Amino acid sequence: MLQIENEIYEKGYNYIACIDEVGRGCLAGSVVACAIIMPRGLLIEGVNDSKKLSAKKRDKFFDEIIEKSIAIGIGEIDCKIIDEVNIKNATKMAMLQAVANLKTKEGQAIVPDYLLIDAEKLNVDIPQSNIIKGDEKCHGIASASIIAKVTRDRMMDELDMVYPEYNFKKNKGYGTKEHTDALLKNGTTSIHRFSFLKKILNTNEQMGMF
Repeated sequence: MLQIENEIYEKGYNYIACIDEVGRGCLAGSVVACAIIMPRGLLIEGVNDSKKLSAKKRDKFFDEIIEKSIAIGIGEIDCKIIDEVNIKNATKMAMLQAVANLKTKEGQAIVPDYLLIDAEKLNVDIPQSNIIKGDEKCHGIASASIIAKVTRDRMMDELDMVYPEYNFKKNKGYGTKEHTDALLKNGTTSIHRFSFLKKILNTNEQMGMF
């Protein structure tokens, strides 16, 4: 899990920011990205793609990763912008925002000299590598995926208190049957991505819903 980072360090780079996002396929809520700089050589045993970890393990690793990281930045793009620019562009915007927000625990801004990104290529003047399934291959990207996932999940937990009928605490905004059924019954909210709901909207317009 450290091979990719080590090869880049050997080329003379010092601050490698690893980047991943969560919430790309959701029907509701923001897409959230994390950029993280971890200490060279640090391997936290068990850190992996956030999708392969239980919520309990993600929470445990979340605290440990934050404690041991050099710098972390979070980017968030809301549903309105997602609808305007599409999810791929919104994802890139969230990633760039995360890089721009990189700060140490003391609040000092850090500009990375290399980017390791899960799948995407960013339009930025920083050398980068774009790793397919990077959260499975790269410790730093896996760490970023955990921070992004837990951060977004906690956002959705708060939104669950505003919109309890959608059970965001459980489905996190993804298109589960429970979430879809709640949409058919209650209609949309201000945090739903209308560009993701076209089939549901079109199917139910004749029934006078939404």
